[in-house]
Amino acid sequence: MKDGGREVLSVAPTSLGDVSSGEPYDTERILTLPNVLSFVRLLGVPLFLWLLLARQYDLLAVVALAFLGATDWVDGYIARKWNQRSKLGQVLDPLADRLYILATLVGLAIREIIPWWMVVVLVSRDVLMAAVVLPLLRRRGFISLPVHFLGKTATFCLLYAFPMVLLGAGAEPWAMAFRVIGWALALWGTALYWCAGLMYLGQTLDVLRRFPPVGKGDRPSTTAAVTGAG
Repeated sequence: MKDGGREVLSVAPTSLGDVSSGEPYDTERILTLPNVLSFVRLLGVPLFLWLLLARQYDLLAVVALAFLGATDWVDGYIARKWNQRSKLGQVLDPLADRLYILATLVGLAIREIIPWWMVVVLVSRDVLMAAVVLPLLRRRGFISLPVHFLGKTATFCLLYAFPMVLLGAGAEPWAMAFRVIGWALALWGTALYWCAGLMYLGQTLDVLRRFPPVGKGDRPSTTAAVTGAG
């Protein structure tokens, strides 16, 4: 992509020692269906917290979680199928995912459904990405690392784990099955989430070894897509 007349690559090693161009975008339009779905997902976060904490309508909270999780898959499918991948969408989609997971973690921890150590473990991975990985990439003139399937798998596990954990918190006869499946997905998702984060860190170190620093005038725009936090 172009940034002020200078070509800026979004990179990720596709194999050991190989750096290639990252995910392209199809349009710079703001009003696209995938972006609308991402906005809906953002707006659904306070609704979920209100249902979970203020009213304790657990079943409705689960429905909200399931709907928000479904929009994550739908907007990506539409963006690829209808060539509606946008620069804004590359920022909105991972931002909505992060807020969705963070809100769910904090809400369930306040309700004492999950332990606070899980909140710390998952949030610290995002801190690693925001405070270490992305600033290092910018020093080499790169914007981001394209989302890897490992990060997508981790996010998928977490998005579907928490509704099941919430359903499993009840005393109904079927709650145990949801509790077991939900915690299995949550623990696997947490492990994969950190594996993906460490993989992104390794890819970033490879970029640091292979590319020289760039001058301040050549730094990529702060509005560039951040897609490496998948």
